[in-house]
Amino acid sequence: MDFSKSDIEQAVGLLKILVSTPSISRDESAAADRLQSYIERSAPFPGAMHRHLNNIWCIAPGYDASRPTILLDAHIDTVKPVAAWTKSPFTPVIEDDCLYGLGSNDDGASLVSMLHVFYKLCGTQQSYNLIFLASAEEEVSGKDGIEAVLPMLPPISCAIIGEPTGMHPAIAEKGLMVLDCTAHGKSGHAARNEGINAIYEALPDVEWFRTFSFPKVSPLLGPVKMSVTQINAGTQHNVVPDGCKYVVDVRSNECYSNKEIVDIVAANVKSEVKPRSLRLNSSSIELEHPLVKRAVELGRKPFGSPTLSNQALISNVPCLKMGPGESSRSHTANEFIKLSEIREGMELYFKMLDGLKL
Repeated sequence: MDFSKSDIEQAVGLLKILVSTPSISRDESAAADRLQSYIERSAPFPGAMHRHLNNIWCIAPGYDASRPTILLDAHIDTVKPVAAWTKSPFTPVIEDDCLYGLGSNDDGASLVSMLHVFYKLCGTQQSYNLIFLASAEEEVSGKDGIEAVLPMLPPISCAIIGEPTGMHPAIAEKGLMVLDCTAHGKSGHAARNEGINAIYEALPDVEWFRTFSFPKVSPLLGPVKMSVTQINAGTQHNVVPDGCKYVVDVRSNECYSNKEIVDIVAANVKSEVKPRSLRLNSSSIELEHPLVKRAVELGRKPFGSPTLSNQALISNVPCLKMGPGESSRSHTANEFIKLSEIREGMELYFKMLDGLKL
């Protein structure tokens, strides 16, 4: 379907509203209020909108429990603006084909494109149920985001997670786990040969994290990646430290669960290891899934994504990640989306979903 100039203008108008309303993770209420007001005014049928906390969703009319259900999800929250912005992050500015503003690329373009495609599909006959969700707290994987809403929705058969991917389908994405590690020693005076230096105790383990290679390598996501990113020890220069704390960032592939990785780590290091959470596992969808096959038919190229999304929080549901914009612009100064990308996103989302058989 070709979307009209008016359709695109409506989507861009909503994006301007969202950019101009700060919605840092866990502080999205003002943006959720404005989105709610917009949907109440613009939805093509009454009673379309539901809200829980700062999450907003709509279920297409004619819901039938005997049919499969597709979820379209994009997030309403943003990261904090970095210091290098030279434009106002909360003032949407259009220059040539680009709309600048915080959240324009990540994730406003996906959100407004999905919403207006949802509206269009509501006027068609499809063999599936359709739900649009604007979720909160995605950037921090917060408990009051999509996890809080899923129990309130009908059972989901599959989902498209709107994120900037150049409208190519990410059919797998890496998981995330943060490990808090502690190496233990014994305090003593640094001038005498006494105590056990916890920093020295930590060094072999830090080197293990740097050099260890997990044997199973994903064809889409590559190897599991572990990076020691923070370290802290000692109270003053003349005291041998009795503890050394460090943090390890782990990016898992679909070959290992986070629990399996923790078990492997614990078997190889002396340090005490505590994962902050095990819930953000890697995820993937089969190449033969109808969503993926339709994307390929439209000339889109499946790939594996190194970045995390709400896909990690929708357990046991086939998901792909796909949306207008580019991931490389996310979380950067002077973030932007091209208006032509919004048009392309709306047209491709519609072509993927119209007449799809699950």
